[in-house]
Amino acid sequence: MKLTESQWRERLTAEEFRVCRQKGTERPFTGQLLDNKAPGDYVCTCCGEKLFDAAHKFDSGCGWPSFSAQSAEANVEYNSDNSLGMQRIEIVCRHCDAHLGHVFDDGPEPSGKRYCVNSVSVKFKPN
Repeated sequence: MKLTESQWRERLTAEEFRVCRQKGTERPFTGQLLDNKAPGDYVCTCCGEKLFDAAHKFDSGCGWPSFSAQSAEANVEYNSDNSLGMQRIEIVCRHCDAHLGHVFDDGPEPSGKRYCVNSVSVKFKPN
């Protein structure tokens, strides 16, 4: 899904635009979905594609929703991120290029991954 910057600004809230389109980060422990434990799917705020399943959500203590795996549809893409003097792997929605957060290699087994996601980058769809 390709929209112009002004189209994204019209479609998203100011915070959604800052995080999803400008690669911002919400403050830790402030996201609405951090403590959500209900079964369901987490979809991209910008385009609605399924990104994560609640079955893979866990409490990592980092202050952002964390998942040990992406959805079966493999809708998450990886980019090198060397901003802020750090080397990290950025995760984005493969369909609309929305910034989601970052992935780290300190998650639970069997994947060993921790997908650290901004709450504002996803919407929750209960089962």
